[in-house]
Amino acid sequence: MMTSPPRRPATVLLVDDEAGLRRVLERFLERHGYRVLSAGTAEAAYDLLASEMADALLLDIHLPTMSGLALYLAIIHRWPGLDGHIAIMTGDAEAEEVRTWLEHHHCMVIRKPFNLQQVAEWVSSVLERDRSTGAMDA
Repeated sequence: MMTSPPRRPATVLLVDDEAGLRRVLERFLERHGYRVLSAGTAEAAYDLLASEMADALLLDIHLPTMSGLALYLAIIHRWPGLDGHIAIMTGDAEAEEVRTWLEHHHCMVIRKPFNLQQVAEWVSSVLERDRSTGAMDA
């Protein structure tokens, strides 16, 4: 009898310049069975994606040299299959520039401060949607 290989854990890329918050989210997501990649800058995240594909991404808006919004656009341009797999994390969801951007680019917004369970539920929903369409089996 042939058995299928074990399914690899889903990979989540976490991009936030706050090291403490990154560590909390990393530990939390790893306890939920995810493989976690993390970066403190937009450039590091983009370079990481070039060699390590992620199944879900959590991007902070306020990053040191490039906003998470600009990073989102760069990622979607290079890897269009990640559209719908990215959540923006921010405490400024009501700021004019953020609201205007979100009117044109529909993606999940996770407002800071957030409940860790909210993050886990979003990641789970993205992965479940992929499983139901067979996207993760490729």
